[in-house]
Amino acid sequence: MARKDAYHDIVKNALEKDGWTITHDPLHLEMGGVRINIDLGAEQQPIAAEKDGEKIAVEIKSFVGGSDINELEKAIGQYLLYSIVLANEEPDRKLYLAVPETAYYGIFSEQAVILLVKNQNVRLIIFDEFEGRIIQWIDEKNTKKSSNN
Repeated sequence: MARKDAYHDIVKNALEKDGWTITHDPLHLEMGGVRINIDLGAEQQPIAAEKDGEKIAVEIKSFVGGSDINELEKAIGQYLLYSIVLANEEPDRKLYLAVPETAYYGIFSEQAVILLVKNQNVRLIIFDEFEGRIIQWIDEKNTKKSSNN
């Protein structure tokens, strides 16, 4: 079984507070001979009749210990692999990379990383690792604030 990230339970609880139902912990997928375990699968129930439910998968990274560049390389590599498998196996589920606020304002504020995230269409969930809440969602189209601010 894959080792859980240091912030796994913090992100899981923050998603639940934000109205998400955790459907998989972890989300197991396989394509050909490639098996992956994405940290969480979640669904949000429709709030209004005209809004469809949305499904997400969340890969959580802590960026604690070691080199931030090494952690970034590993996180982006996993994100790209997972997004390809997810697009084939569960195309209705969007992949997000959850990172702590300290990493977002640290390594993710560097110009090269900003361009990397933008060019690779990396969706981000920024979470407060101390208060256990989601601060911001960033996807390829827009930025939205968490409802539990």
